[in-house]
Amino acid sequence: MVQKAKILLVDDRPENLLALEAILSALDQTLVRASSGEEALKALLTDDFAVILLDVQMPGMDGFETAAHIKRRERTRDIPIIFLTAINHGPHHTFRGYAAGAVDYISKPFDPWVLRAKVSVFVELYMKNCQLKEQAEALSKQLDDESADAAAVATAAHLERKLTGLRRALDALEPGSGGGSPLPSPN
Repeated sequence: MVQKAKILLVDDRPENLLALEAILSALDQTLVRASSGEEALKALLTDDFAVILLDVQMPGMDGFETAAHIKRRERTRDIPIIFLTAINHGPHHTFRGYAAGAVDYISKPFDPWVLRAKVSVFVELYMKNCQLKEQAEALSKQLDDESADAAAVATAAHLERKLTGLRRALDALEPGSGGGSPLPSPN
């Protein structure tokens, strides 16, 4: 069964979240809404996301500050962030988005087909990464199992050698074997 990727949509305006859901629903992934930077950070505490679509201009914690918090956390620093913004203050603003850790900076209004295609690429990369992690874990478990089997075989061989040595020592102690004096009888 193929697990669906989660996509975090962060915007303080419900109509923008609805529009993003309409655009991205064709990807057939799990879309998670957050209406503030704080809400987005809470969602990131419990879930893993393939990509985050983050509005720049929000009351309270703006998109740049939210991204800075995301990038500071070990668990979330590698999640790709696509900034979406209605404000365009030139190259300085765009640079600030990339400096905050964004993989892309898109001005509204944007082409829905292009946005869906970009998000699709990050979802596919996320799925491949999950698949690689699963394969690495399975290989590691297999190597551990083989290592445990090899250790068990080595231990059994070691015990067999000890047992053979003990048998020889016992044989040497038996009367008539010429290996030494018989053991005194317990009586």
